[in-house]
Amino acid sequence: MVKEDFLRYIRLERNYSEKTVVSYETDLCEFECYLETLEDGVKLENADSDIVRNWVVNLMDKGMAQSSVNRKISALRTFYKYLLKKNIITKDPMLLVKGPKRKKPLPVFVKQADMDRLLDDVSFENSFQGARERLVLAVFYETGIRLSELISMNDSDVDIHKKILKVTGKRNKQRYIPFGEELKNAMLVYLKFRDETVDAPCEAFFVRENGKSLYQMMVYKMVKRNLSKVVTLKKKSPHVLRHSFATAMLNNDAELEAVKELLGHESVTTTEIYTHTTFEELKRVYKQAHPRA
Repeated sequence: MVKEDFLRYIRLERNYSEKTVVSYETDLCEFECYLETLEDGVKLENADSDIVRNWVVNLMDKGMAQSSVNRKISALRTFYKYLLKKNIITKDPMLLVKGPKRKKPLPVFVKQADMDRLLDDVSFENSFQGARERLVLAVFYETGIRLSELISMNDSDVDIHKKILKVTGKRNKQRYIPFGEELKNAMLVYLKFRDETVDAPCEAFFVRENGKSLYQMMVYKMVKRNLSKVVTLKKKSPHVLRHSFATAMLNNDAELEAVKELLGHESVTTTEIYTHTTFEELKRVYKQAHPRA
């Protein structure tokens, strides 16, 4: 019952995505199964730090990836904080539990010159599909929004004349992103084609020929196909364009706090990873250019 109440809480009150709720439920069920193997048959609400640590060691011994182990620990942290809040427990067993450390990979991004080449030199069809593809790429690169945010964008979220985009991010948090004249013009071209091509009424901004929203795999393939024209990166996804936006902003002297707000990050710590990316690029340029490097 406690577990079900918790899952209902994060779904309805905390607005966690359905994917996260399912993952947390799986993690709690796995931990519960582990507790049942113990001699005393410990219940979820009675687990202590030693039991949690032993479970973590058990997962690592089985060869589970560090990222997966850390996600399970995160699920337990949220669960026991909820129990503490509801006065079901008096002591949080997760306070003394630390997950395995892992080195974060630097974000993959497309260089500014390659994005300029894609948006300025590569030719797109003079059609609804061509205008839509180019605009999707431009919106990702010029605003840094997520794939889910682009798909859920409605006409009412786009103020073309004021050049402001209203974005609904994780946990339904909204933010406003300004955009430039070039993106405004690309939007006007797309909307002209959309009005001529799509008969059905459109609520979503980006739609298919039948007036329905784009879906994730469609956008993913669209981005991958077009990025392949200018780069040989192994990873070519909408999130790479989000990384490219952040990197381009910082390379052109944007303040870290401003980039954090534009990306919709909770903490500036998340945004700081892009400063490492730009520094890596500086090191690469230095090694290539300096005679004593």
